[in-house]
Amino acid sequence: MFSLFYGLWKYIFSKTEFHVLILGIDKSGKTTLLEKLKALYSNLEGLPPDRIVPTVGLNIGRVEASKTKLVFWDLGGQIGLRTIWEKYYEEAHAVIYVIDAGCPSRFEDSKSALEKVLRHPDLQKAPLLIIANKQDLAGAASAEELARYLDLKELDERMYMFEAVSAYDGTGIKEGIEWLVEVMERSKRTEMLRVSAGVTGPFPA
Repeated sequence: MFSLFYGLWKYIFSKTEFHVLILGIDKSGKTTLLEKLKALYSNLEGLPPDRIVPTVGLNIGRVEASKTKLVFWDLGGQIGLRTIWEKYYEEAHAVIYVIDAGCPSRFEDSKSALEKVLRHPDLQKAPLLIIANKQDLAGAASAEELARYLDLKELDERMYMFEAVSAYDGTGIKEGIEWLVEVMERSKRTEMLRVSAGVTGPFPA
């Protein structure tokens, strides 16, 4: 009987956990974003930008936001490492795709990599937050300008948003994360993952 009530208590009061991929080509600012997320949402002080090195493999960050637990998987963006991304697609509730808005010469590479991500069947219906990063730099493209340039055709049935962000000073990050949490809680992607895991019933409060 105790185990039954404990299981019920845990179900009602435990926080929902979401897994979020942080993707983008190299030098777009993914790890800087992850470190700033830690600083904004937890008591952990993230690494300062001048101590961050290119990711080879995977960085993991865990924070709590809007009554949910968020597990971020920051994956290396070098060409040779992008094949690793798809190994994490199946368990991801959503994707944050980071673009260096201050480097137009690499927009086409970012667009090509993103289009490949969106075509993958293991990420079907996953909400997408596209971050126009490095807004602290003079001349950085706005979120609207980046959206026009990317002109993505694969977004028809996917919840998505473009957000202007500076991972360096934190501008725009909380707005993007709040949107992402809200859409993950009601997305078809989350429903699909819960069904595949054999979980039924409403989300925990």
